[in-house]
Amino acid sequence: MSSSPLHGSCFCKKIQLELSGEPHAIALCHCTDCRKISGSVYTLNFIVSTTDLKLSGSSPVENPKTSDSGKRYVNYFCKDCGSPLYGGAVDESGKLQTAVVRAGCFDDLEVLKGKKPSVEIYTAQRMEWILPVEGAAQFEGMLPAR
Repeated sequence: MSSSPLHGSCFCKKIQLELSGEPHAIALCHCTDCRKISGSVYTLNFIVSTTDLKLSGSSPVENPKTSDSGKRYVNYFCKDCGSPLYGGAVDESGKLQTAVVRAGCFDDLEVLKGKKPSVEIYTAQRMEWILPVEGAAQFEGMLPAR
């Protein structure tokens, strides 16, 4: 990914995002919150530094929540089409430390084909008919602190 940035957008294209740099991890998350956010049984996420994420167009809306782990978490959505774009845990001041970018918002499917998840989290909540990703680290709960 270091050669060229990834580009993405919400469903209505009013918000665009650009992701540069390498992700800390590419993660499948099986937690309840991700199921609710996505309307699916897991999410595929690029965990990145907030400095590597650039937004343009409309501003996303914030949806704060206490996550399954008990941390304060904020999800960002398009106010017009409802597309989930990214989220992350916030510190005491409300600042997002690391962005968890939803892979479904990326425009180029070819880019995603080469990005196998390196980690799966909340595997204790994984549907029994979904097999673990071969070679991906497995965590029953959240990703350990770096």
